[in-house]
Amino acid sequence: MDRKNHLDIRIGTMASMASGPEYIVKIIDHGFESFEPNCWQYIGNVDLEEYAKRVLDICGDRAVINAIGIYGNPLQDEQTRKDWERMIKAAKLFGAKAVCGFAGAVEDRSVDGNMERFKEVWTPLAKLAEDEGVKIGFENCDMGGTWERPKYNIAHSPRAWEMMFNEVPSDALGLEWEPCHQMVSLADPIRQLRKWARRVVHLHGKDATVNWDLIEDYGIRSGLPIVYHRTPGFGDTNWSDVISILRLAGFRGSIDIEGWHDPVYREELEMTGQVHALDYLKSCRGGDYIPNP
Repeated sequence: MDRKNHLDIRIGTMASMASGPEYIVKIIDHGFESFEPNCWQYIGNVDLEEYAKRVLDICGDRAVINAIGIYGNPLQDEQTRKDWERMIKAAKLFGAKAVCGFAGAVEDRSVDGNMERFKEVWTPLAKLAEDEGVKIGFENCDMGGTWERPKYNIAHSPRAWEMMFNEVPSDALGLEWEPCHQMVSLADPIRQLRKWARRVVHLHGKDATVNWDLIEDYGIRSGLPIVYHRTPGFGDTNWSDVISILRLAGFRGSIDIEGWHDPVYREELEMTGQVHALDYLKSCRGGDYIPNP
């Protein structure tokens, strides 16, 4: 992937495998350049080989699959752990360079108390990824958990990342990053990305709006919505900065929009919001590619 026609960083969207390849058929004409096929918790009865073949036929020369995803809890759920193995082995069927999802969590232990179990589960998965020539990207969503009581995913804080990568020092392990989840924790995503960009293997295109007035009036424990998840183009993040930082770090891959969260552009406005995000992120990438004379 080179920078000609912006092929170094493609802009796409997520596609649930449960919806079948037909979902991609319905939306590819909007101009999405990549897709992240994904499963919630388990692969289930999806025939990965057949699904991959059909999706690649649909994409043709218009789009690619840079990452596939599975979002369950491999530290507690043995079926999810086994399905991670299947997804890592199936990545080559899609031409995917990364398999992404939650790191998992033993939910009655603190994040730092999870490190022994993390090492036990992810050492062999990291070795498998190395053997298969793919990267693993840990999603940075807290799933409503805390440091003391994590849910589904311990990989929601840079402090946890440091511990995790120390426990399993494999070059196959990285991050599936997005600014939204860091803004929920009131962290500065741009400052964070500058430090961690070389660990990023895939991005979710999701932003946030922080209601600082509400925080200043009521604090963070009022029960009121202090942060809204937003589709890119409607939130607080400067995505031109995000893409510039990624390019300076040598990132090659895709930003796949994670929809279905925006409080305004939802329901009948869902695809309106996603296509706006697609066009917005393309403009943040530099607009139309113009070859040098």
